[in-house]
Amino acid sequence: MTDTTSSASAQQPDPATGPSPAAPGGPAGAVAAFVVGTWRGFRSLPLPMRLTAYVALGLVLLLVLATATTTVLVRRPLPQTAGSVEIAGLDGEVEVLRDEHGIAQVYADTMGDLARGQGYVHAQDRFFEMDVRRHATAGRLAELFGEEAVESDAYVRTMGWRRVAEKEVALLTPDTRAFLEAYADGVNAYLDDRGTSSISVEYTVLRLGGLDYQPEDWTPVDSLAWLKAMAWDLRGNMGDEIDRVLSADAVGTERAAELFPAYPYDEVTPIVTQGAVVDQVYEQDAERGQTRLPLRPGFEADQRAALRDLRDGMERMPAWLGRGEGIGSNSWVVSGELTESGDPLLANDPHLGTSLPGVWTQMGLHCRDVGPQCPLDVSGFTFSGVPGVIIGHNADVAWGFTNLGPDVADLFVERVSGEDVLRDGELRPLRIREEVIRVQGGEDVRITVRTGSHGPLVSDVAEQLAEVADVASGRLGTIVPEGGEAAVALQWTALQPGTTADAILALNLATDWDSFRAAAADFEAPAQNLVYADTEGHIGYQAPGRIPIRKSGNDGTVPSAGWLPENDWTGSVVPYDALPSVLDPDEGFVVTANQAVVGPGYPYFLTDDWDRGARSERIRDLLTERLAAGPVDADDMLEVQLDTRNPMAPVLVPHLLDVPLDGGYADDGQELLGDWDFSQPAEGEHSAAAAYYNVVWANLLDLVFDDELPADLAADGGQRWMAVVTDLLDEPDDPWWDDVVTEEVETRDDTLARAMTEARDELVRRQARDAESWTWGHLHRLDLRSATLGESGIGPVEALLNRDDWGVGGGSAIVDATSWDAAEGYAVTAAPSMRLVTSPGDWDASRWINLTGVSGHPASSHYTDQTDLWAAGETLPWRFSDDAVEAATEDRLVLQPPD
Repeated sequence: MTDTTSSASAQQPDPATGPSPAAPGGPAGAVAAFVVGTWRGFRSLPLPMRLTAYVALGLVLLLVLATATTTVLVRRPLPQTAGSVEIAGLDGEVEVLRDEHGIAQVYADTMGDLARGQGYVHAQDRFFEMDVRRHATAGRLAELFGEEAVESDAYVRTMGWRRVAEKEVALLTPDTRAFLEAYADGVNAYLDDRGTSSISVEYTVLRLGGLDYQPEDWTPVDSLAWLKAMAWDLRGNMGDEIDRVLSADAVGTERAAELFPAYPYDEVTPIVTQGAVVDQVYEQDAERGQTRLPLRPGFEADQRAALRDLRDGMERMPAWLGRGEGIGSNSWVVSGELTESGDPLLANDPHLGTSLPGVWTQMGLHCRDVGPQCPLDVSGFTFSGVPGVIIGHNADVAWGFTNLGPDVADLFVERVSGEDVLRDGELRPLRIREEVIRVQGGEDVRITVRTGSHGPLVSDVAEQLAEVADVASGRLGTIVPEGGEAAVALQWTALQPGTTADAILALNLATDWDSFRAAAADFEAPAQNLVYADTEGHIGYQAPGRIPIRKSGNDGTVPSAGWLPENDWTGSVVPYDALPSVLDPDEGFVVTANQAVVGPGYPYFLTDDWDRGARSERIRDLLTERLAAGPVDADDMLEVQLDTRNPMAPVLVPHLLDVPLDGGYADDGQELLGDWDFSQPAEGEHSAAAAYYNVVWANLLDLVFDDELPADLAADGGQRWMAVVTDLLDEPDDPWWDDVVTEEVETRDDTLARAMTEARDELVRRQARDAESWTWGHLHRLDLRSATLGESGIGPVEALLNRDDWGVGGGSAIVDATSWDAAEGYAVTAAPSMRLVTSPGDWDASRWINLTGVSGHPASSHYTDQTDLWAAGETLPWRFSDDAVEAATEDRLVLQPPD
């Protein structure tokens, strides 16, 4: 690869390095000027003073040189964004136009060149993130970060994410494979002849720590494997399966059932209420042999201990790989018959864990002459490392995602004897393989991966789970093989090779509802809710995904006995044509916010662990209110996304106001609730009340539940806990209100009073004595941290990579879903990872915003340049047409084939 410079940029320094260190104004020039000037001044001093001054000068000089060197090293990886670069393998010139926020729009004449251009730009901006992801999904993080990553690597190796991705390549269409290969070529063109210090400052830090490393070439498998991590993050109710068992162990079956209320189907409007599939299947047998509530024998103490260990091990997976819980998304689409423009509007804001850089990077991919040979003209949010656009629009259609959340993963307690597993009264052989985990700065770690008919034995992979091997007893009436052990297997649809990569490219190329539905059919994992709008005025919804059909003994709510065949999956999945779908619903809009997709009459079991509908019902209410006043526009959509009304507050606040507190200091916070509108802004009116309420809520959960539940089951304050407390408020003498640690028996009002008193004291400690000066934003902080070296514990490194301390509004179960964990504190744990509103009638009128920025380089002005706007509820113009993109262009880079 050869770097050249066009005449337009010949007078500019290379953006990859900044000013030359030897040039006037560069770091070395500044140091030289400082030394010469200081030396001349010192010569006029008396000798004793000169000696002291020389020592001081030497120390200062060392500090200045270190600072200058650090500046050069930090800025060195910044990419070239103007001029031209020669890249082998291109069919023709590729233009990369960037706007004031560094958002790239790529133009080319062939599909292959578009993919190469996208790969090159992704590598420019975020290769370290891409490299970490591929190490994570291959179970090779320890090669970069040492012993602390071994346990995560062991889990991923045991699940075999990369092994599955390797098998997927052969299943993809030739066009998809070619696109993946061209993308990899673009990534590798950027890496070619570049040392690690020119790729990312994180590599420089790791090298200082002793890492001797040069990145391998990128491959299509690297791209496919990251889709497994996203499926893991959105895997469904696996944690709930374990929590149900452990809760029963802690407080008994009857009281544990109170902690998992039934889904309120009669209170929440499902996503789809009409459509061919729904209308037909409700007339059929509602069960089709599927037992929703089978008898579930209890687990014995040693099995519960094993499951607890498994849960703890899962929690030690890196947070940026996803926890599988506490996240969600909003999306909705409104018919043009209800909008001011007469064209549909589509809104989307996926809620994911916070990280730096953020999970999304914005980009457009445009064929210069759109036609059969080069049909791509698309723009939206992309995953670095994955070609194409994940969420966005092309010239004809727009689409958005929320998590469907079906139960696609089950845990099975297995009975193992040596290299065999008990199944239907017989011992059958396990599949066994050895894996070697290379460890930076340490000895290799060898693990044995055992796999049965239900999947890998995930209980094998960590020292903390060793007691699983000591479990000897089985379920009621079950005989364990002599010398046997118990293990826990994971059966998960994402561990079967699939074709989601085909779906991504096909969605990018869809032109109408039929081609959109055909594309969605290949989107197997993670299963998503897809909303749709097009330039012809149509809106729609489609549920895709590989969703297993279980036998009658398994309802997916708790781990199952693996030796009983009635607990197996049937081997079939819910047929795509039977999944809920609707085009142009009578209501004129579709709302998805992780609530139930359909009502209880639907014949296939998807899950009962839906989001409980607080966000979806609030969105529906807001849309209905606005539509009652007249047609809506994009600003209305954005306002709905920013709604901060707390759904639990109208239920709890009347009870709080009824509890008598001493006048003056004690009831200052309580008085704030009297005229509170239940909104939770970061600052301004109602923020003080929001701060007080949330501290009361956190204290209340602690007082009610933490005296009886272990720490790993502590109430996080999400929608399930809101439902639990709602039920308890009608039972003032329920045993949950009593603090079992004290001698007296507390009632509901005793506990509410104590929660408010302790909240008042806590806010005085945290903020001020004056209740009116409290703010929710002071407590509810968004800290963006690098998921790797940003957690290193090394102050200067963390200061370089992390960006902290945005005060934000919103909260858990709120439309503006800046979630927090009441058991941990008030800091944001998950948030809208981006926001968009698309306007098919005029694509240039669309709006978007990212949680962070497009760059993964901490020295870049685009590292977090969108975060302030995001926190303020603002958005950026989403330019799509050639004229709009050209008018906004600030940097133009031409990728060209060698002469």
